[in-house]
Amino acid sequence: MIFETIVTTLSPEGELHLAPMGIRYEGDEVLMMPFKPSRTLDNVLATGKAVLNLTTDVRVFAGCVTGRREWPTIALEGFAGRRLASALTHVELELVKPQDHDVRPILHMQRVGEHAHAAFPGFNRAQAAVIEGAVLVSRLSMLPREKVESEMLYLQIAIDKTAGPHELEAWEWLTDAADRFHAEQETRA
Repeated sequence: MIFETIVTTLSPEGELHLAPMGIRYEGDEVLMMPFKPSRTLDNVLATGKAVLNLTTDVRVFAGCVTGRREWPTIALEGFAGRRLASALTHVELELVKPQDHDVRPILHMQRVGEHAHAAFPGFNRAQAAVIEGAVLVSRLSMLPREKVESEMLYLQIAIDKTAGPHELEAWEWLTDAADRFHAEQETRA
């Protein structure tokens, strides 16, 4: 099973990077599989650290894939990293073993700290739709236009029925990004 999260990492120079990432739990380990090339991969390999952020603010997912990476973060005590201010829970991770691969290396991460900041209220369907839309937008160059358009049209149903202001804003970012991408492709053809 894959869980959608936001991963924060720091470069060796202390520069913050946020990335939406599907992770897997394997016993006590967290498995991250970033695509190559990836700043997350570079940062984890260089520092051996990452922070897993569990949040219901889906604007962060949509924002990261549409060029909006500036989100409030908080420095951690006793761990070299930052967490999202909107994180309900954050998990401090240290690299146990990198497993190289041509496309998606596997980073075996050990949990060294876990901190809850707010109760999880549950997801609504619009939040799930935004996360799925963010995955589609992150793969626009890999997927046929027809597939993206048909899936976005289906996801629009959940947006129309259950979205609040944050989900509507995030959805607008995603649809605008997909429209811009496809318009650029038409111009090049």
